[in-house]
Amino acid sequence: MANHKSALKRIRQNEVRKVRNRYYHKTARTAIKVLRNEENKTSATEQLPKVIALLDKLAKKNIIHKNKAANLKSKLTKHVNKLA
Repeated sequence: MANHKSALKRIRQNEVRKVRNRYYHKTARTAIKVLRNEENKTSATEQLPKVIALLDKLAKKNIIHKNKAANLKSKLTKHVNKLA
């Protein structure tokens, strides 16, 4: 266990950030699942920009890798365009 005051503070900060990052990641995964299960093109078209913005924020904060965000955005855009 750490004895230095700064190390104890770092442990507390890391725990808070871990919980926050997990929340953002889980929220984004849920939004992606909702969009993938969407059958209506108009509502999917409305949801797509919001999900893309969410993925961009996660990539910017290094919660997910930027290439993973790009791949997800590409697949979701294809899915929405394919809907009739």
